[in-house]
Amino acid sequence: MLAKINSLGFEGIEGYHVVVEVNIANGIPAFDVVGLPGATVRESRERVKAAITNSNQIFPIKRITANLAPADKKKEGAIYDLPIALGVLCANGAINADISKSCFIGELSLDGSVRGIRGVIAMLVEAINQGFDKIYIPSSNKNEVACINGIEIIPIDNLVQLIKILNAKEKTVTLKVVDYRTLVENSKSHIDFSHIKGQFMAKRALEIAAAGGHNLLMIGPPGSGKTMLATALSGIMPPLSFDEALEVTKIHSIAGILDSEEGIVLKRPFRSPHHTSSSIALTGGGSKVRPGEISLAHNGVLFLDEFPEFQRQVLEALRQPLEDGVITVSRASGTAVFPSNIMLVASMNPCPCGHYGSSTGQCTCNRSQISRYLHKISGPLLDRLDIHVEVDSVPFSQLSRMDGGEKSEDIAKRVAKARAVQQGRYKDEGIYRNSQLQPVHKNKYCKLDDEGLNILKQYFSRLSLSARAYDRVIKIARTIADLDDSTNIEEKHLLEALQYRTLDRKYWVNG
Repeated sequence: MLAKINSLGFEGIEGYHVVVEVNIANGIPAFDVVGLPGATVRESRERVKAAITNSNQIFPIKRITANLAPADKKKEGAIYDLPIALGVLCANGAINADISKSCFIGELSLDGSVRGIRGVIAMLVEAINQGFDKIYIPSSNKNEVACINGIEIIPIDNLVQLIKILNAKEKTVTLKVVDYRTLVENSKSHIDFSHIKGQFMAKRALEIAAAGGHNLLMIGPPGSGKTMLATALSGIMPPLSFDEALEVTKIHSIAGILDSEEGIVLKRPFRSPHHTSSSIALTGGGSKVRPGEISLAHNGVLFLDEFPEFQRQVLEALRQPLEDGVITVSRASGTAVFPSNIMLVASMNPCPCGHYGSSTGQCTCNRSQISRYLHKISGPLLDRLDIHVEVDSVPFSQLSRMDGGEKSEDIAKRVAKARAVQQGRYKDEGIYRNSQLQPVHKNKYCKLDDEGLNILKQYFSRLSLSARAYDRVIKIARTIADLDDSTNIEEKHLLEALQYRTLDRKYWVNG
């Protein structure tokens, strides 16, 4: 007897259709899994056999062959346990139902219970694209896909339950779709900006960065609040759209870090890897290609504290994804393309002791030590950090104040308004915010008058700006104008943008 069961797999963050063909024939008893299975898939034979037996079903003592098609694509993980077991039961006559428009994914325990798996949302999207009517998934993965329409989702606890449902001996309970907007409204924000004393210029820089999606570098002594400022950034960024949330959830699910209780990701990611992290941890890879910290921060913030303490090769690995918005990871096991549309926020001390240029502490470093420390950051990488802002120690007069200034909620409204302006402006350009502007777009949307061009000319020579830094100044000025609800880039917008490109000359040239 032959049975064909529809299943799914994933590669990178994209799912693909897999057909599990199970044939039972007379001959010497054996159970083989073919179709380029990985080690975990080959081990499914023992899990499937034990799960079927412990579910009070007869496991045929015959020659069983399970083929996973397409045979030229390597299959990894335990996601094929459930469809292989179902194929054995169908081929043996234990199930007689039309399941040609359904697909099945899940790992089996030895007692027949169905365990949660990685990458469910990526496979579910592919099931919808393939035109399937139903998908059977582990119950522990149901929160992850609760907001998705377009297919009937049936959570399964164990193999016995699945058999009863397919044989019409138990009622099918379909997952109820939850409204995404309701979940977002009920989610809580991060540290509030009003909790941060002083640092008004840094707060302004973070507001501009959030409004335009710009990368940002904070330089200041230890204890000045750089980490707290970066953490508060998530609270002023616009909420994830449903499509953005879906993409972020895909990545986190595949990486195996998704909270099964919360399900779909509601807040923009904030990733803060330690400075001892390797380049693989940041970019992704491993024996089984998985996303790294850059991709886990997709549509959110990647915060690198103690920026110069990261290995040089780790920092240089940031350059390509910052420009392209994607990262391609090639390993012996395969190649995967992960999205990396991130806001990079970095913080650092101005010298090894941390007090060079500080108004409160005394620097004990010599010029050679300062220069060596600062030049751990290469010029090309520094150029890709749009905004540079100095964060000095907060004086007692500001620390002792009861209020910390504006609330994150008020700043977030301005940021959301500026983002909405940008989305409307670029709706036919395939981009969504000012940081994505290309030269062809700048000529159209960032025109400067003669006075503005004259100001740029003076600063270009005085600060020895690169062509990339020149472009970024214009992008920042465009964002400042949007926050100011101005159609044109005015002189004041340009001057404010230029002050965020002076610190690299203060420290890297004079340091």
